[in-house]
Amino acid sequence: QVQLVESGGGLVQPGGSLRLSCAASRFILHDYTIGWFRQAPGKEREGVSCINRDEFRTYYVDSVKGRFTIVRDDAKNTVYLQMNSLKPEDTAVYYCAARASWYGTLDPHEYDYWGQGTQVTVSS
Repeated sequence: QVQLVESGGGLVQPGGSLRLSCAASRFILHDYTIGWFRQAPGKEREGVSCINRDEFRTYYVDSVKGRFTIVRDDAKNTVYLQMNSLKPEDTAVYYCAARASWYGTLDPHEYDYWGQGTQVTVSS
């Protein structure tokens, strides 16, 4: 069974940085399009970034462009989300997800496999 495990969340001050990791077991991340999503209390799950299979093209929601970077490390079978210049509105549970299609999308309904999430809190 496909398993994804997120890590790297925590409490950080505004302007700080965190790096989230999405590690896979029982499948090769290289063969999937991987997305990062977040969900704040009382809000719908939102697509943050994704990196597509094959071409490794990257996509970002406008609110994180220039601050977040998604990177795939095939040697470690891990995808990272580097988050810089964090803002209080970035506070949420962050999830990684995988889909077999090569097409990159930030629509959470298009993803088949999900991790358990990691909490990111940006507060002074």
